[in-house]
Amino acid sequence: MAFQQLSVDDLKVLMATDTPLTVFDTRDPASYAAGHIDQAQALNNDTVQDLLAVTPTSNAVVVCCYHGISSQSVAGWLEEQGYENVYSLTGGYSAWSGNS
Repeated sequence: MAFQQLSVDDLKVLMATDTPLTVFDTRDPASYAAGHIDQAQALNNDTVQDLLAVTPTSNAVVVCCYHGISSQSVAGWLEEQGYENVYSLTGGYSAWSGNS
């Protein structure tokens, strides 16, 4: 199954449920530090192994980047690692920050 696109509104709904959810933010450290989605974890070359080790493959996983483009390749890679419910945030953090 291919990863799916997830709108900001749909992410807010998902966050309001009891669904086990992990949000990965792939932006650079300075952008992440300046603001990120609540509970989002910075996913980069330094953190990827540790984060994957503690994130169950059954969790819903949402990947967020700047504008929703590069997150798609990361979402596809996560599926290759065995994650079952992977989403790319449509519009990325720019959509989230403009809509929250």
